[in-house]
Amino acid sequence: MTTTTSRLLKLLSLLQSRRDWPGAVLADRLQISHRTVRRDVERLREMGYRIEATMGPDGGYRLDAGSELPPLLFDDDQVVALAVALQAATVAGAGIEEAALRALTTVRQVMPSRVRQRLDAIAFTTVPRPGDGPAASVSPQVLIELSSAVRAHEVLRFDYASPSGSGGEAPDAEPPRPRRVEAHHLVASQGRWYLVAWDLEVEDWRLFRADRITPRAPTRLAFSPREIPGGDAAAFVAGRFMGSAAGSGWPCVGTVVLHLPADAVLPFAGDGVVEALGPDRCRYTAGSWSWVALAASLGRFDADIEVVEPPELAEAFARLAERYAAASGTPPVT
Repeated sequence: MTTTTSRLLKLLSLLQSRRDWPGAVLADRLQISHRTVRRDVERLREMGYRIEATMGPDGGYRLDAGSELPPLLFDDDQVVALAVALQAATVAGAGIEEAALRALTTVRQVMPSRVRQRLDAIAFTTVPRPGDGPAASVSPQVLIELSSAVRAHEVLRFDYASPSGSGGEAPDAEPPRPRRVEAHHLVASQGRWYLVAWDLEVEDWRLFRADRITPRAPTRLAFSPREIPGGDAAAFVAGRFMGSAAGSGWPCVGTVVLHLPADAVLPFAGDGVVEALGPDRCRYTAGSWSWVALAASLGRFDADIEVVEPPELAEAFARLAERYAAASGTPPVT
């Protein structure tokens, strides 16, 4: 590699790392004269890079977007991050799987052997969470339209398909009416994309699967953003998956005392909270989508249980006792 080529690559790397560079700082970093900086900038412009001169006492240079994508320069860590992201994108459900695979192949072909070895050392396979099923593919154009509405705070109109994916209604059923929502966030989770929005018809927060959305013509109607419950889109989506109407966590949370040491409970506590009460007892607070489900899950510890709160959890244990007694053919204890 010649000195000039090496210097051009270093200059390009610097221009990509921040928005504005004073000419004097570039000259100092590259240990060259201001005149050489100007010549090197002109060489990069001839190669297709759009570099604009900035005005002011510290006049310098800025790398801007052009009409075409010029060659890019990445350091080793950036190349590994890019390859990992591309591999994960093949199961992202964004309708870009084939393009991501082609891009990953292109990147691997030009990787230096040292970088390829680092990437191979962290090779991985992405699989869906049990019960999620295959990723639901979404058209990139749909994601772009949804994202545009979110960014512009624009009321969105769309048709929303039934869970069957093709309508699923009886032949004589009326087609679903268009939805009108305030689009707030677009969230990707477990191979699916979701739109978090305020439904203007029901006046409440709703979660819509993007693969069931067919956008209609833009409304161009702006809205003032509302505060999402809990203040965080990711937490709202996670809460809805837990069955919480408010979208902020488990709808049923209870506390019990388990006759087990805390260190025996911690490995199986999940998102619950464990507090030691002595060498053979601990307090455990956990949640679930229903009281019966929570009571049933606590049985996995195979230990004596004391319900602390609330009364609904104690009632759920009583209902389970009756069901288990019936299942075993043994009359319940009265």
